[in-house]
Amino acid sequence: MHNQTCPDWAEALLNGFSQIFLQRQPLCGLLCLLAILIGAPALFGGALLGGVAGLLTAQRRGYPKAERQAGLYSYNGVLLGLLISQHFPWSALLPPLILACGGLAAMLTRQWLKQTTLPPYTAPFVGMGWLLLGTVPPGDLALTEPDTFAVVAAPFTGLAQIMLLDQPAAGVLIALGLWLANRRAALWALLGASLGGLVALLLDEPTGALLGLHSYNPALAALALSQLRRQPWLPLFGIGLAILLTPAFTSLHLPALTAPFILACWLVRAGVRLLQKPRMDSPFESP
Repeated sequence: MHNQTCPDWAEALLNGFSQIFLQRQPLCGLLCLLAILIGAPALFGGALLGGVAGLLTAQRRGYPKAERQAGLYSYNGVLLGLLISQHFPWSALLPPLILACGGLAAMLTRQWLKQTTLPPYTAPFVGMGWLLLGTVPPGDLALTEPDTFAVVAAPFTGLAQIMLLDQPAAGVLIALGLWLANRRAALWALLGASLGGLVALLLDEPTGALLGLHSYNPALAALALSQLRRQPWLPLFGIGLAILLTPAFTSLHLPALTAPFILACWLVRAGVRLLQKPRMDSPFESP
């Protein structure tokens, strides 16, 4: 639905921020912007630049307006802007790099949407992120002893980690944005983040758990699959798969980024399609 109080370009850009969390809601996007300002103000410019690059590329190349307005060509650019700003020191080359990556992510997204029925999710961000970062040795995190506040705050830190932030306050703003966009999605996201952190604590990885590093992929999987159907086993299965897949990337010396979430969702969607196929092929039922 068009928002009369917000210019087209601003609405599209804000939707790009909310699409990181699979929502189309400008107010949710605004709260995500505020989360970056609170959690890591140094990354704010890169995030905006990446989102604008995606949107401008989509406009210049004449991609469908409905998809542009929904933020589908901006969110990977936002994530790439965050990643590049976080991992590379500031130089005159940084803005052109973010612009190029944001534009390329929009083009990859367009091709994906044309060629396949599987959602691209954050695949352009992950693929380009791996090219930018290369392989990384598993780092040693400074040990953190769990206290009550850190354990309670961990799911919110997990939501913040979706945007590469590590502040629970940023996660609270994101949770509020999700609540305004879709209460059911917000509850599923927090459940996914909580279960991911809980499993990490049970496996004696308190530091990663409290930093939200084991929470953000299951939270995203829960968000995505809770929209598929009103069947709770789908997001629960996705949460479990995302938790199981995360260590595989560490063993490959690849930064996990959001790859476990993408793989988990694709596997669940493929499974649903396979289960539906016999019914679709039945001569006694109309397709």
